[in-house]
Amino acid sequence: MLKKGLFYTVLILGALVMIIPFVWMLSTSLKTSGGTMVLPPQIIPEEVNWSNYQRVTEAFPILRFLWNSTLVAALSTIGQLILCSMAAYAFARLQFKGRDALFLIYLATLMVPTQVTMTPQFILMKYLGWTDTYQGLILPGMFNAFGTFLLRQFFLNIPRELEEAAFIDGASHFRVYWQVILPLAKPALATLMVFSFMQSWNNFLWPLIIVSDTEMMTLPLGLANLQGRWATDWNLMMAGVVISVLPVLAVYMFAQKYFIQGLTMGGLKE
Repeated sequence: MLKKGLFYTVLILGALVMIIPFVWMLSTSLKTSGGTMVLPPQIIPEEVNWSNYQRVTEAFPILRFLWNSTLVAALSTIGQLILCSMAAYAFARLQFKGRDALFLIYLATLMVPTQVTMTPQFILMKYLGWTDTYQGLILPGMFNAFGTFLLRQFFLNIPRELEEAAFIDGASHFRVYWQVILPLAKPALATLMVFSFMQSWNNFLWPLIIVSDTEMMTLPLGLANLQGRWATDWNLMMAGVVISVLPVLAVYMFAQKYFIQGLTMGGLKE
């Protein structure tokens, strides 16, 4: 009983440590400009200022940035799910010469820092005339070696008897992939969806490089403009951050059941 109590105590303390930054973010978003610098810091502000959320929408076109981020993150995530699942099916189920060697080479790209590939990606986007465009923001994020690896490991755990029965009934590889493998891989797909959406939603460096037009900026890039050179209204900044966090929470809550199931089923094991 003592061991169990200690275990839950550690879990509760860990949860509190992780939730404190979110509580502080919400608290700061409701403070006045002077209230953010009060010592000792106040978790519950003396004067709740809901107008910060209205002011942040007036300070910059947050709805436009929100739309850009939603469109880019949604299409990048859908593209990743399609391309990664198709590649994972090929590496897990199809037999062709050099398959394992090709997969290792593909997996080795995970060791290449993102910053190294950004310059050639930018040159390619500029050559295609895709700077300051949605396709320039979306397409590079559709290819993910980690997503392919994650889904491949999950596909390997699916019994081959299921697809063999489908082949006997005359199904093609694409039909097996679409009607047999994908429905069984919902936990892994949900896990990848959450990771991909968060990565795309929070991406700051690539939009900073590829976008210069204010109308094409995503939310992280737009929020950075709230930080002044000499001073920053932290209450407005935190109000914008609260708005940016809500879609990610919505995606997680939507996929929570499958996400937790995917983490507990050992999808990364052969």
